[in-house]
Amino acid sequence: MTSLGRWTTAVLDTEFTGGWAVVNSEQGFLMDEQGVMFPREWLKSQDLPVISEHGIGHFDGEPVFVLVLKGAVEVDGCRWQGLRQFMMEGDFDIFQKLGYAAQISTWAREHRYCGSCGRPMQQVPGERAMYCEHDNLRFYPRISPSMIVLITRGDEILLARSPRFVTGMYSALAGFAEPGESVEECVHREVMEEVQVRIRNITYMGSQCWPFPHSMMLGFHAEYESGNIVPQADEIEDARWFSIHDLPPLPANRSIARYLIDVYVARRLGTPEPVLPG
Repeated sequence: MTSLGRWTTAVLDTEFTGGWAVVNSEQGFLMDEQGVMFPREWLKSQDLPVISEHGIGHFDGEPVFVLVLKGAVEVDGCRWQGLRQFMMEGDFDIFQKLGYAAQISTWAREHRYCGSCGRPMQQVPGERAMYCEHDNLRFYPRISPSMIVLITRGDEILLARSPRFVTGMYSALAGFAEPGESVEECVHREVMEEVQVRIRNITYMGSQCWPFPHSMMLGFHAEYESGNIVPQADEIEDARWFSIHDLPPLPANRSIARYLIDVYVARRLGTPEPVLPG
């Protein structure tokens, strides 16, 4: 697969000619044996059902765009692949860049029309915004703050699994912040809702952009204070304490969930701590 490690983000004018492009639909990204980037002019010759086009950065100095489609179509020699599969394949650089393109695509689909008057929106040149002239409104890509927290008790860590997880995998607790609450309040509330335990000594560990959906994950460590684990019905399939010496299958490497776990294990074992991927 083509590496995107030399790719940088930017807002580009779609009047530029040439360059590269990635293609996004509700089925994921178009790809072939060479990867996910295609010559832009070749894509435009394929008669794709394009909703809009957005400049998202540069690759080796060449402009890169994302073509947002109404729906997936067949292209000879190509297939569609979802964002989660890119994440599971382990090339985090590609996942991050496609995650950014996916968020821009989601924003573009959701703001084709003004939410106030229903009229068609227009892209603002040189700015990541959609504009309604009638209501003088601008709509920008949304980022939703969320928290993820690793709860520990000596050599034990509290991990849970959602019914949506890959079979057997456990992770730290997570949830979206509600209007009017701080992220720290969100940590306490989500932990109580999901497993019915109290925590103390909340420490901020770092953040990571996560496109499911368009969330900024704020990572924390917290110590167990009291209470017995009671999993939240319909949200948590199982939750339990695990010894750091006997852990279940964990989230993907380079995810913030895995980082929180690996840092704590390293501290307990006295081994070098990992660095949060940026």
